[in-house]
Amino acid sequence: MEKGSGCGCTCEGGKVLIFACSGGSNAGQIANMAAIKLDEEGCGRFYCLAGVGGGLTDMVESARSADKRVLIDGCPIGCGKAVFEREGLQADAYVVVTELGIKKRHEFAFSDEEVEKVVAAVKEGLGR
Repeated sequence: MEKGSGCGCTCEGGKVLIFACSGGSNAGQIANMAAIKLDEEGCGRFYCLAGVGGGLTDMVESARSADKRVLIDGCPIGCGKAVFEREGLQADAYVVVTELGIKKRHEFAFSDEEVEKVVAAVKEGLGR
């Protein structure tokens, strides 16, 4: 798919940053792959949750200055949500993979359909 073909021009909605759990399970990897796909489709820019979680000043400031922030957590433990709360950030669209009927397993196999389900939920959360 051509970059930008799935969400329209990101400049229309301002700077959108996408943050995702990349945890050690299928759910974390689905979150990660959904963020990559959203970036490739032009819905925003995939950004480093670990850098924000590590309190790296430039990354935290970039996250603060975004017009919109998308956060995808893999499961209800909510590691990404905890990072955002600690830094005083709010997500404009927040999706938890396991809340979409995807069961967390401690393995890394997942389907394209599971990734698409998360992508669709994020787009819905952004009103697209």
